[in-house]
This record gives sequence, structure tokens and C-alpha cells, in this order.
Amino acid sequence: MIYSKLPDIGTTIFTLMSHLANKHNAINLSQGFPDFSCSEELIALVNKYMKKGCNQYAPMQGVMALREIIAQKTEELYSLKYNPESEITVTAGGTQALYTAICSIVNEKDEVIVFEPAYDSYIPAIKLNGGKPVFIQLKPPYFRINWDEVQKAVNARTRMIIINSPHNPTGSIFTAHDMEKLLKITAGTNIVILSDEVYEHILFDGYEHQSIARFPKLAEKSFIVSSFGKVFHTTGWKIGYCLAPESFMKEFRKIHQFIVFAVNTPLQYAIAEFLKDKENYIHLNKFYQKKRDYFISLLKGSKFKIRPSQGTYFQLLDYSKISDEKDTVFAERMTKEHGVASIPVSIFYHEKIDNKILRFCFAKSDETLEKAVEKIHDL
Repeated sequence: MIYSKLPDIGTTIFTLMSHLANKHNAINLSQGFPDFSCSEELIALVNKYMKKGCNQYAPMQGVMALREIIAQKTEELYSLKYNPESEITVTAGGTQALYTAICSIVNEKDEVIVFEPAYDSYIPAIKLNGGKPVFIQLKPPYFRINWDEVQKAVNARTRMIIINSPHNPTGSIFTAHDMEKLLKITAGTNIVILSDEVYEHILFDGYEHQSIARFPKLAEKSFIVSSFGKVFHTTGWKIGYCLAPESFMKEFRKIHQFIVFAVNTPLQYAIAEFLKDKENYIHLNKFYQKKRDYFISLLKGSKFKIRPSQGTYFQLLDYSKISDEKDTVFAERMTKEHGVASIPVSIFYHEKIDNKILRFCFAKSDETLEKAVEKIHDL
């Protein structure tokens, strides 16, 4: 007999909705991946390093050339120096980095504050390491953090606070005021911050990303996780990285080496070279804002309530004027009967709170968005 460590966890909603989309030949705006190709130059660089013979194990910590350019990029953007030797590790995507950071810090009965709706990997990672998630709800339509609730939730057992900005699934962002509140609450404590910043380059309407790295006192007690898959439209390559103070990174690497040991070698070299040209990532916000704006413009005249996303490549749509069905039921029916797949936001809450909101991914070609919205207008 097998005693499950995650008895309440099944197949992720992303897998289920993508399967449903394939089965019913629906347009898949559920799972967060682009349907357009990455840079031909980047592909050529991968081929270059494969032919050059960079096909064996990379260093466990990551190729030094990549760690050095990550350090340079971080300092230029956020004015904080990270030592590429001891404070940066290349990971097999953002999710692996998140799990490894949680595993390195959270012990039996430690409490971890999580803001819901929350990306679905946080809770299983906490539970697998014996921790207890403490939930604080972000409420529509703005999904802002009530810092008074956070202060009340903090106690002697609080070991970690997980933040995510830009936020998946809501598209909300942290402000400098939020970061100051976080600093005030954690000052003088042993609380570690895990900052999920995989959408750091995708903010809209002139907003600047408030990375933990902008706040040295917070950075001293934080892991920062980012992802090249989101930046270069290469989610299938599964390459990300983690930044942390040396003492944190030492523990991170102890675990990292036994989860993946090392990450794809030629891809690391290719990305390191590609990052040297800032033009390859600095305008990503404009690229995706154009897609967000186009998606919203196409939706004009529909019955959905729309509050434009502030970041990420996800847009929430409130369908309360269309149906009173549960969001899981409505999302499934929309996929089967109208040919467009989305993600019901209730699945991002542990109590499955239903606000009649669906999440749509607009990291798609204009043609895909046009076809999807044409079907949506049939609702």
C-alpha cells in the first residue's frame, strides 16, 4: 500500500484544461505558454554551442558565463550586486527553484504565509517539507495585500513569506509601498522571503518592477526566483535561476545538487551570449502590453467585466453577467461548447473560492487571439 504524501493533490488544472482543449479542438488560452517561436538568433546560438561540444554536464551551480551576466543584469536593473560565484544558481526552471528554496528553509511545523489566489506549486512544496501554509486572501477586483492581516498572521512559528510580483494568476503588482510594509513586518525576525519574480520584465502602463533586489534590507533575507522561459518565449527549455545571500545559497545548493544536479549546458551558454544584448529583453513589456491591449480591444462588446492586467501575460475576465455557474463548470463548458480553454481562478485558492473569474493567457499570435475572441463573443 502507498501512503500518499499529497493525498489531496491530483493532476494540475493546467494539464487537465490543456487535455480538454486538445480533445475538443479548442483554442488553448489556459496554460501559460506562447504559441509563437523564440528568436532565430537564440536558436542559432544553441546550435553553435552544441556543435562546439558543450554537451556534457555543466557545473552544478550553473555555467559561470551565465551567472556573471545574470549578476551584471541584476545590478544594472536593481542596483544590487550578487556574487556569481556564491549567490547565483541556475535552475531547471522557476518551479524547481521555488521548490528548492522552500525545501532548504522550511522544516516540520514551520508556518509559511501564502497569498491566495496562489501559483499551484507553493502549497505542495510547503506540505512535502512538513510546513504549514497560512493563507491570506487577495480579494477582487484589485487583489491587493492587506498588510494588517499579514501582521496578525505573523508569529514565532512563521518561517517564510512567499510573494509573487507580477502576480500569477491575477496580473496585479507590488508597489514600493508594499515592499516597505513587508520590510517593516519582517524586521528583527528570522522570517525568510521567497520572491517569485518570473514575470519581472512583463509590467504594463509605465510601472517598474519592484524587485526584492531594489531593497537591500529585504534582499538580505530573501530568495529571488526568475525564469528565462518567460523572457525568451522558451517555456519548454525549463531554465531559470535563483539569487540569494551566500548563507542561503549554500543550503539551496545542497538540495539543488540532488534534485537536478546540473542544467542543460548548451542552452546556458547560448542564453549567456544572448543576454549580452539588452535589446533581447528590455522591451518585453512593450511587446506584451501590445498583446494585452489588443486582446482587450477585441473583447469590447462582450459581457465580460475587464480590469486590465498590470503585469504577466494573463488577463482575468469576470463572467458574472453571463452565468452563475461555478467557474470550473463554466470553464469546462466554454471549452467544450465554445472552443476556448481558460483556467478557473478558484483552483488557486485552497478553499476553492469562486468569484466567477477566469484566467486567459494572451501570449499568443494575433490570429489566435482573434479566433478565440470571435468564439467568446458567441457566449
